[in-house]
Amino acid sequence: MSFLSKLKDIKAFVLDIDGVLTDSTILITETGEQLRRFNVKDGYALQLAVKKGYFFCVISGGKSHTVVSRLNGLGITDVYLKVDKKLDVFHDFLNKHQLSADQAVYMGDDIPDLPVMKVVGIAACPADAVEEVKAASSYISSKGGGEGCVRDVIEKVLKVQGKWYDSNPSGQEELIPSL
Repeated sequence: MSFLSKLKDIKAFVLDIDGVLTDSTILITETGEQLRRFNVKDGYALQLAVKKGYFFCVISGGKSHTVVSRLNGLGITDVYLKVDKKLDVFHDFLNKHQLSADQAVYMGDDIPDLPVMKVVGIAACPADAVEEVKAASSYISSKGGGEGCVRDVIEKVLKVQGKWYDSNPSGQEELIPSL
């Protein structure tokens, strides 16, 4: 089955944070707070896909809780931090939403992502992923981590399924001018 034909069955996206949703840079303030940089274009695609009914799960070995507020603001509630065994969380997520592994895309960039990438329907990675992850991927984005790779994958899925266009992208009510 070709890559594009597999996209027709996707109902869920599972993502790593550092190196996928961010560019792998961690800035540490004088108070010890860790700061990460997210891509706004990724954010648009994430919230649109949530609005269209797709399931999302974010799994990270990191422990920075500041990312949770960003993800929650986009409508993503299944966020798991400090995870040693991503495969266990992945299976729990599938069971929770009554999904099969074939209905999910997993995007990772480094060695801890490989166990999930070996069982998921579509394994994807950013352009700057490590070589082992690239070898395990059925799709390698032309974009790097934190540089739109997440939007790249989401956009492909939604376009194949005819759900990319949104007549009200801001989600705000349209105002009717008074006469």
